[in-house]
Amino acid sequence: MSISAPSSTSVSDPTVSDPTVSDPTVPDPSPELLQRAAAVRRSAMALGQLADGQRRAAVEAMAEALGRGREAILAANSADLEAAAADGLAPALVARLKLDAAKLDAAIAGVRQVAALADPLGRRQLHTELDQGLVLERVTVPLGVLGVIFEARPDAVMQIASLAIRSGNGALLKGGREASRSCAAILEALRAGLAGSAVDPSALELLTSRQESLALLRLDGLVDLIIPRGSNALVRFIQDNTRIPVLGHADGICHLYVDRQVDPDQALRVAIDAKTQYPAACNAIETLLVHQAIAPTFLPAAVAAFAAAGVELRGDAAARALGVPHAASEDDWGTEYSDLILAVKVVPDLQAALEHIATYGSRHTDAICTTDPAAADRFLAAVDSAGVYLNCSTRFADGFRYGFGAEVGISTQTLPPRGPVGLEGLVTYRYRLRGEGHIAADYASGTRRFSHRALPL
Repeated sequence: MSISAPSSTSVSDPTVSDPTVSDPTVPDPSPELLQRAAAVRRSAMALGQLADGQRRAAVEAMAEALGRGREAILAANSADLEAAAADGLAPALVARLKLDAAKLDAAIAGVRQVAALADPLGRRQLHTELDQGLVLERVTVPLGVLGVIFEARPDAVMQIASLAIRSGNGALLKGGREASRSCAAILEALRAGLAGSAVDPSALELLTSRQESLALLRLDGLVDLIIPRGSNALVRFIQDNTRIPVLGHADGICHLYVDRQVDPDQALRVAIDAKTQYPAACNAIETLLVHQAIAPTFLPAAVAAFAAAGVELRGDAAARALGVPHAASEDDWGTEYSDLILAVKVVPDLQAALEHIATYGSRHTDAICTTDPAAADRFLAAVDSAGVYLNCSTRFADGFRYGFGAEVGISTQTLPPRGPVGLEGLVTYRYRLRGEGHIAADYASGTRRFSHRALPL
């Protein structure tokens, strides 16, 4: 996920995620949508003024309500899965759509973890005495209202809603149409939980149509940040058609490089996990790079292990000579499969691996397996990705695994927030200056001078 200002999280509804399917004209918001968005903003303004304990209790109430609504949510998801099967939805999207009992319980646990996190608001980041009686501070505050468009992942509703409320933000949420029943059931439970708290349930709103998701792009003044979790085409379309700042990660083309000095058993274990533990995830590896010195012994074992795991390998000529069964094309190096397919390339050295990652990577998460400290340090310093790992799976690129409770997505651009975006990425800051009748003219004339004395935070 990258964060950027507009150019002037995959939504699987093709009329949204692929603007070429139909007329991509962005409509003006309807009066009804404007009214709903304004209600979210009013609720968000009130929410941002609540105390830490009130927001914490609200998120805990959301978790309790999800537990009470468990059967209804699972039934709604079953209906979505049946419809998806009838429509021939792609397997990768079906995997994201499925919300079984274990996955729902894990999501509810994630909501509780968000409730337990430290308050991100009201943190004083800077405290300076500019002059006697003139004190400056910088304090964290909510962003305001989030507009979030996401793919066939109903659990994203729970993650995003809990992070939004905990950080004092309202949210307009739009899931893929294949998850419509699941999203509606989840939001109903979340708002039921908020109804018994200090937070107005209207702080969360679900958008249900393509027209509404497009009109969201014109809600500048009511929405402060748009977060698209979907295809490259979706993210770029949104960036090109809104004046609202956009945080959206597109491709997740992650690499694992196996260095010449390596524990081969450890590297193979990491590689198998990074590809197969959840291949539909954006942090699964899509390309395996292997140093030519270790390739003759490592690749034959890897070919057998990946075949046993059901992974189709596509390799360059050198990899094919060592047993990789299928030929890779140029397109394979830049493809996010989200499936049990892995591109394999033999490289002459670490520099070649770094150059390949710089050329084809998406700045998401890339890893090296090596026992050479110098190679490790160089890789960790040189790869310009949100996550750069040593001797561990790229699947750790996740807000829950980082201890954030949940995430709204992965940011892949240089500007913060970067990597898994949790509470810290959903706040901004405000400068507050307290004086005693101070005026700038006194300092311009030299009557008074700034001291700029640092004070305790």
